[in-house]
Amino acid sequence: MSNDILMYFLIGVVAVFAIIVVAYLIIRKKLNSSGVREIQKLRAGTEEKKFTGEILYQKLYVKYLKIPFIKRYLLKIRRRLEIINIDDEYLTRKQASKILTNAILIIIPLTIVIIAMTNQNTLLMTFLLVFEIFLADTIIGGMVDKIDNKLLKEQINFFSEIRHAYHEYNMVEEAIYQVAQDDEEPEMARQAEKIYEVLISNDPEGELEKYYDIAPNAYLKEFAGISYLTKEFGDRKVDGASLYLKNLNNITQEMQLEILKRDKLDYVFQSLSLISIVPILFMEPIKNWAVGQFSFTASFYNGRGGMIMQILILVMTFVCYLLTRKLKDNGSVNMNTKNTENPWQAKLYKNPIIKKFVNLFIPKEGTKEYRKLQQDMKDAASKDKIEWIYINRISLCIVTFIISLVVIMYLHNIVIQNVYTDPTADYDVIGSMSEQQTMSAMELTESDNEYIYHFKNEADVTANDIAEEMKLGRINEDYLDSTDEEIQIAAERVLDKIKLVNSENMQWFELLLAMVFGVVAYNAPIWMLKFQARMRQLEMEDEVMQFQTIILMLMRIERVNVEIILEWLERYANIFKEPISKCVNNYESGPWEALEQLKEDVSYQEFIRLVESLQAAVEKIPIADAFDELDTERDYYQARRKESNERLISRKGMIGRGIGFAPMIVIFVGYLIIPLVFIGMTSMSQSMSGLSTSY
Repeated sequence: MSNDILMYFLIGVVAVFAIIVVAYLIIRKKLNSSGVREIQKLRAGTEEKKFTGEILYQKLYVKYLKIPFIKRYLLKIRRRLEIINIDDEYLTRKQASKILTNAILIIIPLTIVIIAMTNQNTLLMTFLLVFEIFLADTIIGGMVDKIDNKLLKEQINFFSEIRHAYHEYNMVEEAIYQVAQDDEEPEMARQAEKIYEVLISNDPEGELEKYYDIAPNAYLKEFAGISYLTKEFGDRKVDGASLYLKNLNNITQEMQLEILKRDKLDYVFQSLSLISIVPILFMEPIKNWAVGQFSFTASFYNGRGGMIMQILILVMTFVCYLLTRKLKDNGSVNMNTKNTENPWQAKLYKNPIIKKFVNLFIPKEGTKEYRKLQQDMKDAASKDKIEWIYINRISLCIVTFIISLVVIMYLHNIVIQNVYTDPTADYDVIGSMSEQQTMSAMELTESDNEYIYHFKNEADVTANDIAEEMKLGRINEDYLDSTDEEIQIAAERVLDKIKLVNSENMQWFELLLAMVFGVVAYNAPIWMLKFQARMRQLEMEDEVMQFQTIILMLMRIERVNVEIILEWLERYANIFKEPISKCVNNYESGPWEALEQLKEDVSYQEFIRLVESLQAAVEKIPIADAFDELDTERDYYQARRKESNERLISRKGMIGRGIGFAPMIVIFVGYLIIPLVFIGMTSMSQSMSGLSTSY
């Protein structure tokens, strides 16, 4: 019976094993089919590991949004990246998070270094830690500019591929669509897809206007506009070549010049911002070295004079840093990432009391001061409102006045504290006091302090009164065994200290000085507008040459007239935007008169010549004939453009180096060399006087 059971069991095991083998073969065959392999391949391409950089940055993005101070920077970065990464939320979050993370990884070690180097100087440490806020803006702006420059370089390759695709399809929209399928340059591919959607839409002109508002740079605007005009009016042959492709070549040349300009500006300014900041990190080491090597300088560095020099250097460094940033302006389309709809100034101005107070300072419309301010804002391309500028001016004035008063009282307190804490001894010109000398000097200081506390509230105290107390020994017994001459010297020394302590109060001229600082701060925003306007004037020639390129692209397209050219110039204008907009608005009432007014509104001669050619094209001759020199002398204008950029970069570099190196020069000359020489000469003259008196 048991043998039968064993036999059945073995048969069952063999059967189960056979079924398993057959099932395995069937499943393996299905898994090897093409459909399953394709699915596995697709899954393998999309699966992510549990921990990757992509996932980390996405998670960090969500975390950063929950941190109030960091959230501000994250959204600021995002506003610029959204324009480049059209409709790509994943990439925008990744890049924004990556840029902010890199900035934090730079700022944190820098903060540790600052605290370690300046922990004995609270004022300097506080200033540098606040200064890091501005430094973070610079670091973040530089990282975003790299992405912007990368897109510009991708456009060069994109236009090259467009040429080949246009030869093949001979249709603008088809050529753009085919090149847009390239995934090697995703940023440019997204822009191309957007332009393609504009061209095939039911209302391409309206969609094109919308695209102009979000295009990351002027060259993509030009490409989109030329593509639209070619699609609408058709292409034509000029000198045996396609006009569309010639225009693409013109845009490409413009981009190449812009890339070279940006690279050179980056090279010239890459270290100037850092050079203007770094020297202040060495203020404390310089002070420690000077005091250690030359003891007589301690009274300067630890006293009011040293503190005033520190404050002046810190303010100068801050101003030079801001000017260097404004001066660089590498020509990229720096989108206004500030909250221009509802900034803190607008929120403040909504308060009825504050609004009424601010309005007292704003000049009345139509006055000379009002028109002058408006002109300064236009020249500087400021996006702020007049109300916001005056809130900035008033806020800076009040804050500067209060800080000035606090600093002045702090300086008085420093002098008083130094009287009570500095060792009372004659310093050697070179070297420092020994430990025994320091202890004796401090004992003398403590003895003097007792007499200062006793007599400082007596306005009519004399050296004889102090000497009498020293002889009696009622305050302390330090002078009971001293001679009359020694007591008289000590009494005069104590009297000098008492007079110094009693004189360290707020004076009327110091209050006046704080008011002067407030007035300077009140005018600072206007001076900054004028500086920006001056820097923009350096680029007038470059903008006029851009206008020439735009006209060169438009003048041979059929149905293009002067009004269309003016609309294009308005779209790409920066410095001359306001007068051109005015001309476009007045064009319907009289083309010649509108252009004549445009000539009166500007003073730059090259631009006036351009307007005169437009006037000729209004009534007398065709547009192509009015600007025929742009085509025939294209090589000359290109060479002139390159030379103009070289001059611009050279002038900016010269100004930038002067501003950037100013803090370093002031620190080493004004904070080290001059104090050493002046105080050293004073100490030596006093020593010589003492020797001559003794003999």
